[in-house]
Amino acid sequence: MDIVIRNARRNEASELSGLAMRSKAYWGYSREFMDACREELSVPQSHLENNRFCYVVAEHHGVIAGYYALERLSATEFELEALFVEPRHIGSGIGRALITHAKKRAETAGGCTLVIQGDPNAENFYRAAGGKLTGRRESASIPGRFLPIFKICLAGDPVMCKMLPGRTPPR
Repeated sequence: MDIVIRNARRNEASELSGLAMRSKAYWGYSREFMDACREELSVPQSHLENNRFCYVVAEHHGVIAGYYALERLSATEFELEALFVEPRHIGSGIGRALITHAKKRAETAGGCTLVIQGDPNAENFYRAAGGKLTGRRESASIPGRFLPIFKICLAGDPVMCKMLPGRTPPR
């Protein structure tokens, strides 16, 4: 697939928010569930202007087909805040290209660990990307719903990951 990966533009918050809602809805969630997630899935304009966050889009024929967001948690730890693909492009390789780009971007910025709170429907995707299930976190949108947490060691050597203070090596 012919895609261009680029940094998101400051004026794309609304477009990215809509994409996130469509991508999440693809998995068959109810209208009530989607309404409860709306705020969490919205991209605040302020995040696109804040250096703590990095938003990157994948374009297919000049149209945004997916995006991811990274948040720097510390000097060596990043969290994948979002990764969404337009429903018509799910399974086309755009998600794989985005997660590969996100891992490289975080590692280039000094990251050793990438933390991911994933949707249960994306568990196999994150495992295939090298994610190790390390726990669960309660959803910020749906009380009592727990989501899988994955960690990916970005340092090529798991021993190096283990040596860094506060880092969890892959198991």
